[in-house]
Amino acid sequence: MPESIPALLKTVSGIVWGLPLVFLLVGTGVFLTIRLGGLQFFMLPEALRLVFSKDDEASEGDISHFRALMTALAATIGTGNIAGVASAIAAGGPGAVFWMWITALFGMATKYGEAILAVKYRVVDENGEMAGGPMYALERGLGQKWLGVLFALFGALAAFGIGNMVQANSVAEALNGSFHAPFWITGVVLAILIGLVTLGGIKRIGAVTAYLVPVMAVIYMAAAFVLLVINIREVPHAFELIFVHAFTPTAAAGGFIGAMVKETIQAGVRRGLFSNEAGLGSAPIAAAAAKTRNPKRQALVSMTGTFIDTIIVCTMTGLAIVATGAWSETGPQGNALDGVDMTVAAFHMGYPGEWAGYIVSIGIIFFAYSTILGWGYYGEKCVEYLCGIRLVFPYRVLWVIAVFIGATRKLDTVWDFADIMNALMAVPNLIALIFLSNVIVEESRDSD
Repeated sequence: MPESIPALLKTVSGIVWGLPLVFLLVGTGVFLTIRLGGLQFFMLPEALRLVFSKDDEASEGDISHFRALMTALAATIGTGNIAGVASAIAAGGPGAVFWMWITALFGMATKYGEAILAVKYRVVDENGEMAGGPMYALERGLGQKWLGVLFALFGALAAFGIGNMVQANSVAEALNGSFHAPFWITGVVLAILIGLVTLGGIKRIGAVTAYLVPVMAVIYMAAAFVLLVINIREVPHAFELIFVHAFTPTAAAGGFIGAMVKETIQAGVRRGLFSNEAGLGSAPIAAAAAKTRNPKRQALVSMTGTFIDTIIVCTMTGLAIVATGAWSETGPQGNALDGVDMTVAAFHMGYPGEWAGYIVSIGIIFFAYSTILGWGYYGEKCVEYLCGIRLVFPYRVLWVIAVFIGATRKLDTVWDFADIMNALMAVPNLIALIFLSNVIVEESRDSD
């Protein structure tokens, strides 16, 4: 590949994920929060109750509230919860965690609105399964099918990057680094494990993620919680650093080169959006499959995904990094730590013994595996919208093959391409949210 192409993709990625899109994503969350009267705050307890409710089991749909949420969380809780938080802190200092929280709080309203539209405008496909998401809201709600086609095209392409090959590569790197597993063996085994689930469709994906997601999240959070207990004296100081540096420049310390407030805000907001995907339009595709009596009930469940992903899981990672001081440490060559290396350093510093790094490696493996499952469903629904159900099974086969390719290749260019596709997905989705906000408000008045 000509050297100019990777450089061009990186430049384009930086442009499309610039301040205009970031402001639009966060601004949409603020706009919906105002229009909904802060619903995500006072309805959160009821939303968490509905996650485990069986009231809608006999309603129209393919999977339960819980399995729809777990499928969405499978795609959302990924390497961003481990490496993404660290990258935000590396770029903006401890204060970036605060802006991740702010992004998530408003992002809950965005996720709520996405799910309302997904359930309201969903259809039953030729297989008798539910199909929904921004593409159907754009077509059936706004009457703009061309925007729906663009969203589905960008979504299908983005899925192979951020949802497949990049994740498979993360698993292969983790297994090779911690256990010296050959990349090709990881590729074969991972492709088989993905194929066994993905080829069975949403019901099998929902069944697997219903067990996998809670287990992996609880294990990782428990490990982080124990680390914080061991270093409990540093936790108050960690909170102090997070709040103080959210509004004041972060001075250079150790391997950290310092950051202005603008850089802190940008790092926290961008990584927060990458982590919880609020506004990208991916999660409502899973929400549309839920068994529910009305759109509002599933929307409440869906918004808890952002709360769980960022307010809970990302916070545990952020506190571990700041409390242990890993954010200001240097690497073996005197370089500043970033991404997975920073999180691994935090666990090494927080726990006695060399085994601590394995916790992060195992977390990456399970988080990435679940992300591949969730995004596989998103991608196939985009393909179904574009070409019909006849291409769904071939897409699943191609999805499994891509897992092997991703595990055995360097993927910097794929990552940049996927970033661009994610940004392009967000634009039509945000158009639907803004111009159909009246629909979201009307559906929210349903007290059932």
